[in-house]
Amino acid sequence: MWEIAAPAMITAVTHFSIGFVTCAFVGHLGELELAAVSIVENVIETFADGIMLGMGSALETLCGQAVGAGQLNMLGIYMQRSWIITGVTALVLTPFYVFASPLLQFLHQDKDISKLAGKYSIWVIPQLFAYAINYPIQKFLQAQSRVWIMTIISIVALAFHVLLNWVLVTKLNHGLLGAAIAGNISWWLVVLGQMVYLVCGCFPEARTGFSWLALKSLASFLKLSIASAVMLCLEEWYFTTVILMVGWLDNPEIAVDAISICMNLQLWTLTIALGFNVAISVRVSKELGAGHPKAAKFSMVVAVLTSIIIGVIFTALVLVTKDDYPKVFTGKPVVMKEASNLCYFLAATIFLNSIQPVLHGVAVGAGWQFLVALINIVCNILKPIARAVTSLGMG
Repeated sequence: MWEIAAPAMITAVTHFSIGFVTCAFVGHLGELELAAVSIVENVIETFADGIMLGMGSALETLCGQAVGAGQLNMLGIYMQRSWIITGVTALVLTPFYVFASPLLQFLHQDKDISKLAGKYSIWVIPQLFAYAINYPIQKFLQAQSRVWIMTIISIVALAFHVLLNWVLVTKLNHGLLGAAIAGNISWWLVVLGQMVYLVCGCFPEARTGFSWLALKSLASFLKLSIASAVMLCLEEWYFTTVILMVGWLDNPEIAVDAISICMNLQLWTLTIALGFNVAISVRVSKELGAGHPKAAKFSMVVAVLTSIIIGVIFTALVLVTKDDYPKVFTGKPVVMKEASNLCYFLAATIFLNSIQPVLHGVAVGAGWQFLVALINIVCNILKPIARAVTSLGMG
């Protein structure tokens, strides 16, 4: 499991750290700039990324089971089908980026934050199409346990991203435009690096060039993709809802900055659990494809227990450094204090999120996306009811 999980963790951490680094550099420009970027990353991009990742997760199920069954010739066809679906999805999602400013104002966000966020959102549209290409390639490589190459490419891209932000944002004072340019270049560097590896001849059986078979059975592939998207989106969109609700409070710049600092840390630790998500998904799909259900169950137990142990470690680190972690993002005492006050809720959420992604990985590997999507829909319907009951009780 660790042969897949370790590089998958590093890849997930480095991919998330692209946005993490952007927030760290932008946070020192000012409260308004950090709030604008945080709104885009946690509302617009999280909304789009959840859909794109979900659409790509259908490939994870099919490719893993194809490898387990020895049908390597189907991997390239599945990847091409996924590219078609994610490419069309990116086009559909583009208006959300273009009209981000009026959309955020319609959702009663601060006017100044919404206007600046709208500009930044348009500047990062190239990243949306990078996601459309990136996720299918990732699932193609993961199914064949070629994860280290993704890790190396991601590390190089992240190092380049830090350098670009330092040059464009800090030295040349290009502000948010510089941060957007750095993010666009870094994400497309990830995609181009993976594409070069894909076409270099390392997959003679799995990638045989374009096939018209990719255009067949799109309806059934789309159905599984939508179920995967619903399963993942409802979880990611919860973070979007939190950011929007915080934007309704008094002093929205400070409130959004504080919650964004906590959510950046939470999502950064979540990427560790996502490494186990990838590992268990690959293991379960391969074992089921090969007809070994007991091995799949054993892999699940190992992944869950290991992820819980790591979750406990991160929870303890947050509690120990509660007065220090906000300093990474901001030098404003009022923002640091607000972020520090949220540390106990942050620690509890980090612990719970060490378990859930692993169980999601089991569902993806087994092809249970539709069932889990239904469970998530019911749970998300119950969330506002629970909030209302809690509020009445406190009142």
